Amino acid sequence: MNKRLTGAMNWHSARATIHNMDVFNEIMADIVAQGPDHIALTGDLVNVGYAPEFPQALAIAAALGGPEMVSIVPGNHDTYVRESLPAMERSFRSFMLDDGADGAVRFPYLRRRGDVALIGVNSGVPTLPFLATGRVGHEQRKRLASLLAETRRQGLFRVVMIHHPPLKAASRFGRGLTDSQAFMALIAEHGAELIIHGHNHRFSRHLVGSKTGPVPIIGVASASAVPGTPHHQAEYHLIRIDAENRTFDLTRRGFRPGEAGIQTLDTLTFGP
Repeated sequence: MNKRLTGAMNWHSARATIHNMDVFNEIMADIVAQGPDHIALTGDLVNVGYAPEFPQALAIAAALGGPEMVSIVPGNHDTYVRESLPAMERSFRSFMLDDGADGAVRFPYLRRRGDVALIGVNSGVPTLPFLATGRVGHEQRKRLASLLAETRRQGLFRVVMIHHPPLKAASRFGRGLTDSQAFMALIAEHGAELIIHGHNHRFSRHLVGSKTGPVPIIGVASASAVPGTPHHQAEYHLIRIDAENRTFDLTRRGFRPGEAGIQTLDTLTFGP
């Protein structure tokens, strides 16, 4: 069965009832109102990776501030089928390049903003129908190890962006990172100050150990989820980083079931 056909069926039978563009637009407006220094988007910018979807998604990313202000990693919906890959790179190339680079996108990419290193990993790969798995692969892991070591030597606060939850236990069968064990072994060796991901459409937090200290892994919910949907609610995260002290505060902003308007849902502090 055609992958895009199954995606469209899923949209009309389920996803369309739990996602709403009015909700999404309110979330986007609230993000802009907060005046963040930088915005990280962890994928699933489109639905079934159809080329005409990408210009609208690009317009949204541009409205948030453009390539200097916004960093993006692909999700499984952005790389839904092989034909999606050229459209994804063509549309969002400038949001996924290393600082100063001019050429093809190479993952993981590195962007430095002050004392923060943003490292973008691509876990989005085309899959068979009814699967939403991801994979990083050997070449990306090799480059990621080098970037993590280099940025640690520079004393930077390392933020790893990836779409799929890196922990195997954090995803159901058919939805996880197929090389999660190898990825987490790399993290255990080199560490990171923060890993952020999407994919599961709900908030989550885990803490794992590494040779350089504890590594928080934070999952964000969908920005377009209808408020009150069981186990899902639209939100985003406002992260204030203190690179010198290796700490950060995370404020969850979004909707509460049965209440109007975006509000602060929780504020959490993380540190060594």
